[in-house]
Amino acid sequence: MSVTLTDVLRNAYGDDIILSDEQSDSTVYRLLKEFVFEGKTYAVLQSEELKKEDEVEIFRVVQDAEGTYELETIDDDDEWETVSELYDEMVFPAQDDL
Repeated sequence: MSVTLTDVLRNAYGDDIILSDEQSDSTVYRLLKEFVFEGKTYAVLQSEELKKEDEVEIFRVVQDAEGTYELETIDDDDEWETVSELYDEMVFPAQDDL
């Protein structure tokens, strides 16, 4: 599987991204990693709350008609599983048996 690292969000918004939920509550997320897989860009984000649990959020990155980047929740279970495994492999590379 071919994965390409990218910095499109980091270049546009920096290391910290503020997301708002349905109740207009804002949370600051740290941008940990961005990568492209099968033509789609993904972003791995972590809030302070998620950091305490050693968890991350993974989003699909899309561009709207004006060129603004937006984050989409990954609803497809297979897609989410694939990209989360790819991220794990980037963070925890397999050790070859010596």
